Amino acid sequence: MSSEPPPPGSGRPPEDDPFRKQPPPDAGGGSPYDPPYGGQPPPPGGQPPPFGGGGDPYGGGGPYGGDPLSGMPPLADSGKRTLARILDMIIVGIVVWLLSWAFGVTEYDVDTDKIDTGKSLGQSLVAAVLYIGYDTVMISRTGQTLGKRLFKLRVANLDNGSTPSVQTTLVRSLVLWIPFAFCCACIWTAIAGGWSFFDKPYKQGLHDKAAKTVVVSAG
Repeated sequence: MSSEPPPPGSGRPPEDDPFRKQPPPDAGGGSPYDPPYGGQPPPPGGQPPPFGGGGDPYGGGGPYGGDPLSGMPPLADSGKRTLARILDMIIVGIVVWLLSWAFGVTEYDVDTDKIDTGKSLGQSLVAAVLYIGYDTVMISRTGQTLGKRLFKLRVANLDNGSTPSVQTTLVRSLVLWIPFAFCCACIWTAIAGGWSFFDKPYKQGLHDKAAKTVVVSAG
C-alpha cells in the first residue's frame, strides 16, 4: 500500500486513506439482539460505559474508543510546528511580495500621511488568497505543507486520523489566515499557533480546534 494518501479525484473512497485509523475488529459487530456483555457478568457497577468513553471534548469516540488519539502517531512537538509555520510563511511571503510588486500594490508608503488604503487592501487580499490556497491545497492532498514535510509533521482529523478534506482544511486555513491578512498579522498567527503550547490534551492551535484537527508526527 502506498505511504501517500490518495490524491483528490483518484477514485479511491476516503475509507481507503492509508492514514485512517481502523476500528477494532469487534467494533460495531454482532447482532443488536445479542445479550449484553456477550452473556458474561456485567462490569463492576453494573452499568455500561457511556458511548465513546466520554474522552473526546467534541463528543466523538465512536468505534475507535474514548480516546481519539488511540492508534494515531504521537502528537507533534509545538516547537517543530512553529518552525514549520515560519518556513511556510517565508515561502508564501516571498510570492506575495513578488506579486504585490508586479501589480504595484504595496502595504505602506514611506510617508505615513500618504498611505494608500486601496494598495494596502490589495496586498492583504493577495496575501489572504495565497496563504489560504497554499494551506488548503497542500494539506487536503497529503496532510503536509512544505514546512511540515521538512519537519516530518502531518495534519490529521482528530476523530479518525485521516487526511482532512478540502472543506475541513479550508475552515482551518480561513481561521488562521483571514485575521492574519486583514488585521492582526503575526500577532494572530502567534496566538492561534502558540495555543498548541498550552492546549491539553490534543496540543491544538485555535485553527485546529475550529476544524477538529491535530498535528502528528509523520517520522
